[in-house]
Amino acid sequence: MDLLPGDFVCSGSGAPESVIEPADKLMVHNRLPAPDNNSMTTSTAARNNTAVFHEFETHLLGDEKPSVYFDGLLSAGAFPAWPPFDMLSDLKGVEQSPQHHPEGDVWQHTMLVTDNAAQVKVKSKDPRALMWAALLHDVGKKPTTRIRKGRIPAYDHDKVGREMAERFLRECGQDEAFVRRVGALVRWHMQALYAAKQLPFFTPRAMRAEADIDEVALLCLCDRLGRGQVSAQQLMQERREIENFILKSRRVQ
Repeated sequence: MDLLPGDFVCSGSGAPESVIEPADKLMVHNRLPAPDNNSMTTSTAARNNTAVFHEFETHLLGDEKPSVYFDGLLSAGAFPAWPPFDMLSDLKGVEQSPQHHPEGDVWQHTMLVTDNAAQVKVKSKDPRALMWAALLHDVGKKPTTRIRKGRIPAYDHDKVGREMAERFLRECGQDEAFVRRVGALVRWHMQALYAAKQLPFFTPRAMRAEADIDEVALLCLCDRLGRGQVSAQQLMQERREIENFILKSRRVQ
């Protein structure tokens, strides 16, 4: 995996830099009513979800920093509040360990990871799946995060997140092959960390059966670097761990 220090540029504050634009310039769906079972048909609600999905995707694939768009929606109170999009807005305020996530809450982390992915998607074999996986990779933290004795774990958020991400994409009318590709990346995005720490949760055979190792590695690196300011030395260390993860994943038969 050929990633250089210049491939990632993280803001010093830990939060994505953004210029907030007026909501009417940020979104198509501000002109769409939120789905309401009492007033809208299922087909109308599905069309609204599809319209929002395609606008999100336009920014994911086309923007240098998609966080500008998503932060703009949230700050303007224009982020869609109905399912499945509330899976994303619900990440705002979900706490993380300050030790492991100095950048802030899960929303801030997700924005950094998404911006990282935007910078390296040209290296991906499937940039569309990579970008959606980056945006959805931690949706499982909302239902799994607990505060226990001063710690803030989110056990199994990768497994729960897969189910949620796949439901998100299905509710937006996406084909099953794409749903499964994104779901697999979300499911396995913790594997590089597990490999580096030699934890029993590192299961390369199962991962290889569902996902491309290089694509998982690319998402893992974006995730690992989504923690605020990253020095060139830290980047090189993370890169070495990702390279070791790839070697370990291929070595196990």
